[in-house]
Amino acid sequence: MQAMRSIFYSGAKASGELYFRNMISFDSFQLKNGLRVIHHFDGKTPLAVVNILYNVGARDENPELTGMAHLFEHLMFGGSKNAPSYDEPLQQASGENNAFTSNDITNYYVTLPAVNLETALWLESDRMFQLNLTPKTLQVQQGVVMEEFKQRYLNQPYGDMWLEFRPLCYKVHPYNWATIGKELAHIEKVQLTDLDTFYSQYYNPSNAILVIGGSVSLETCKTLVNRWFGDIPAGLVNLNIYPQEPAQTEARRLEISRDVPMTSISIGFHCPPRKDSSYYSVDLLSDILGSSDSSRLHQRLVKENRLFADIAAYSTDSLDPGLFVISGRIFPETKVEDAELAIWKVLEELKRESISQREWEKVVNKKLTVLNYNELEVLNKAMNLALFTHLGNTDQINYEVSSYQGTSPESIQNTAIKLFNRNQSSTLIYQAKV
Repeated sequence: MQAMRSIFYSGAKASGELYFRNMISFDSFQLKNGLRVIHHFDGKTPLAVVNILYNVGARDENPELTGMAHLFEHLMFGGSKNAPSYDEPLQQASGENNAFTSNDITNYYVTLPAVNLETALWLESDRMFQLNLTPKTLQVQQGVVMEEFKQRYLNQPYGDMWLEFRPLCYKVHPYNWATIGKELAHIEKVQLTDLDTFYSQYYNPSNAILVIGGSVSLETCKTLVNRWFGDIPAGLVNLNIYPQEPAQTEARRLEISRDVPMTSISIGFHCPPRKDSSYYSVDLLSDILGSSDSSRLHQRLVKENRLFADIAAYSTDSLDPGLFVISGRIFPETKVEDAELAIWKVLEELKRESISQREWEKVVNKKLTVLNYNELEVLNKAMNLALFTHLGNTDQINYEVSSYQGTSPESIQNTAIKLFNRNQSSTLIYQAKV
């Protein structure tokens, strides 16, 4: 067991300011069936949060049956043996819930009054162990997911961008497809036997992290977790072994035509995984380039040169090597080649000329403000505790500030030099039909 109970101080490099930051206190323990549990007490709220992270995402799917992780997220709300309706008892307990699926994980969370915590634990344990997987629930959720696929990815402007972009950037690694899946046909052909296999393989206590946060004592947490999860049998642990993407040595390019108002340009570069020491420099680099109206790409290409209507830069924060993406929509009168040239001019300048201390301080201060703001919500703290536990070091949640402040203008420039190589770029031109 581990406890963190002190005040974290980080001597600031940015603007000469000092950042005082309350550490996020937590205790951790593990059940005999392998379930890892993190407890965080927050007496300033009458609420409790139950967050369960399952170590399964789109990268764990069969390439011929993609979209399973996301489909399963929906199925988990279809009721279980002792709770035919998941939402009804939770609503009676004044609770709210939601979930999300990524290429790496599936995460479920509930917020409710702390006095009703046991309701959430009962519901989560029952669907972890005895989910209703019937022809009816499959048919209903298949329909829901297929409709989502059509509305968000096929019938919405720019909706299929990632369906085209991921296969362009990845040739071997299962990041090759989006969480919704490669195509509708994969969701249509899912059978109950597929669901049973997926459920038994990934939805078990050995492959999950449970976080309980809010106005709940450690003693109560232990008692209730053991009561509701202790007798669930252990299962398989996802070892997260995937085919590794070969180093890209030639520029890739794909041009497609769609009925959209403006042509868009997206350029992707492979970047290090989330746990890599350069992650914080990559993250700040995206802020410098394109996270706000004051960023370099926006200032140069939107405000000054009037080539783009909008443009952004971001990284996918993937657990395996991910993508650093620059994406924007150009004005109808802008030529694609001029827009691309303008992007590369900004990137080459960043590689060639040192970042100023002032610019570095600005993005660091902005990042620290966001971190501190996010910690006001117990739900955010619970989700981050689950993520850092999954990454292998729960303590790191309390050292994010020092990690960002441990970067430098030089480290960010060196990151840019490594990333922005034309032979390692993948460019998608999403051409508006004339």
